[in-house]
Amino acid sequence: MSLLGTSRLQISILILFILALLLYIPTWMSEAPVERQADQIDALRPAYRAKNLTTTLYNQEGQLNHRVFARNMEHYDQLGFVLFTQPEYTLYTDDASAPWLVTAQEGTLYNNDTIQLDSDVEIVNQTQNDFVETIETEFIEINLDTKTMVSDQPVTIRGVQYVISSNGFNADLQTQQYELIDHVQTVYSPGNQPLD
Repeated sequence: MSLLGTSRLQISILILFILALLLYIPTWMSEAPVERQADQIDALRPAYRAKNLTTTLYNQEGQLNHRVFARNMEHYDQLGFVLFTQPEYTLYTDDASAPWLVTAQEGTLYNNDTIQLDSDVEIVNQTQNDFVETIETEFIEINLDTKTMVSDQPVTIRGVQYVISSNGFNADLQTQQYELIDHVQTVYSPGNQPLD
């Protein structure tokens, strides 16, 4: 009897094993291949990295368009953007002797020649005694082709005798036209008194 009991036990275990196998085969067959996950992970890895990089770009006429320096740069080829740490952009307008220096803590350059700058953004006019000397904000988007800027964050614009505060603005560096989205305050101080 014990021999017969052992074979029944073995048959029962074998039947349970086959049932469990039949239940899990559809699950195993429907799992995504590991290759897809590897492709997604590769897209999240930069194609290359650089430190203390300076790049100079020229327009179609051969004139200096812009120059960028960054402490760190990561190029994500599959995602279509470049990440910068502490970028310093020098933007040249039609008058190449009057560039604008743009600095920030972080920047993202997209394939459509648009850059978004975040944290401690400062735009400094390198031309002496011009109407606008500096622009400060926490976020700005710049079109490198048209030299236009947009921000929806609080902005401070400083000149020789004035300080303008606004909640966002549009600017064209070529024409030096500025549009305040939501003007907050303008402080004007004639004479040689510096404004803070």
